[in-house]
Amino acid sequence: MAGGAFVFIALCFGLAGGLVGRSKGSSFFIWFLVAAVPPFIGLLAAVLYRDEREEPHRRCPGCGKVVPVHQALCTRCGNELEFPEGGELEPAETVTPTGR
Repeated sequence: MAGGAFVFIALCFGLAGGLVGRSKGSSFFIWFLVAAVPPFIGLLAAVLYRDEREEPHRRCPGCGKVVPVHQALCTRCGNELEFPEGGELEPAETVTPTGR
């Protein structure tokens, strides 16, 4: 019975961690696994993880896709992206994807 209780607790923490990770813009499945394996530590990691939607973004000069500042390559066209100057950064709220 004790093993079944641990599995239930691990699944509950995994579900909570996955939902928190998904609400921050990450993968539900990855955060489910991170939170379910070490239940208490994994959920704490998901809560303290950065919110990817609030990261500054920029447009790729080659194809116009909106990408996070920390990406070195555009995932659409493969263009190598240099780290932008301060004036080239766009806050996450002002960047709207193009209709491609």
